[in-house]
Amino acid sequence: MQLILNEEEQMVRESAQSFLTDNAGPSLLREIRDTNNPVGYSQNLWQQMIELGWPSLLIPEQYGGLGSSHVAMGQLMEQTGNNLANSPMFATAVLGVSILLEAGSEQQRAQWLPEIAMGNLTLALALDETPRPDPLNIAASVTKSTGGFILNGGKSMVVDGQIADQLIVSARSAGRPGDSGGISLFLIPRDTPGIEVSGTLMMDSRITANIQFSDVTVGKDQLIGTLDQGLVPLTAALNIANIHLSAELLGVASECLQRTVRYLKERKQFGVNIGSFQALQHRAATLWSDIELCKSTVLAALRSLDDSAGNASVIASASKVKACKVAQLATNESIQMHGGIGMTDEFDIGFFIKRARIAQMLFGDHRYHLNRYAELSGY
Repeated sequence: MQLILNEEEQMVRESAQSFLTDNAGPSLLREIRDTNNPVGYSQNLWQQMIELGWPSLLIPEQYGGLGSSHVAMGQLMEQTGNNLANSPMFATAVLGVSILLEAGSEQQRAQWLPEIAMGNLTLALALDETPRPDPLNIAASVTKSTGGFILNGGKSMVVDGQIADQLIVSARSAGRPGDSGGISLFLIPRDTPGIEVSGTLMMDSRITANIQFSDVTVGKDQLIGTLDQGLVPLTAALNIANIHLSAELLGVASECLQRTVRYLKERKQFGVNIGSFQALQHRAATLWSDIELCKSTVLAALRSLDDSAGNASVIASASKVKACKVAQLATNESIQMHGGIGMTDEFDIGFFIKRARIAQMLFGDHRYHLNRYAELSGY
């Protein structure tokens, strides 16, 4: 496995780094927060991303996309972490696209993937129903009706659920919560009668949705994949999602280290820069070493997606565990080495710890994935 970027992947990385450095960052996040932005992201920034072709990166050329690699998309995700750039990219162009590619019919792919590539369609995965992530703990149910299904139940913490044009909903078509079988996926317009959406402002200034489904009519053509067999494509898409979240967390950790090192070189105490204190140097060096190991782990995980590795679940959980622990260390150390002022709103470093905590919990934190890794490995 090649743990270096090829020319195309390096070009994507440099382009994203240049664009987001100039157009995103904590200053834009402050503006979104202080103006009570109703969608939780800059629509102007999202439109620029569309013009750059970012939503089309993972979409095959036959559907109007660029047909690029997960490694390339991972570079974008890492740079969004570096610059705290919020947009529908993750929910739509990573998670939504992955589910359609994994299980969508040819008709669904031909209808929706070109729309995503052009930036005309946003998606959101309505999966979790409790604070603890568990793709098997699905109580929302669908029952067969004349010409289709009737959906009832609720979902929480739906990323971009308040703005998505279409919702990918996991529902139980057979069995009980906890069963691996009997899970089905449906693609449903957010404005369908019977759907009630309420947004929740998170501590990272982004918005997630709580969604209630009350006797929602769903057509047979809205089923993604095979009835009762939704867990396999859902698991594959969640593996992809967690690896790309790992890339974002790597970006957060890397930027925390860079900002902290700059601060250590500027802040003076006892007449000298605090960066000259050996204890702080040791802490920064330890953090740098952990981030370098995380880079290799994340890149290997991204490369495994492009190579269609057979142990994707194990790799995804290993990547998420490492990225979560490194992001935890990086954000904690950055706050501490900034001193008391690191906790104030005057300094930008606090925005990174807030984003890291949300991304760490999304689709399972390091404890969840450490246990999953152990179970998958036979422990």
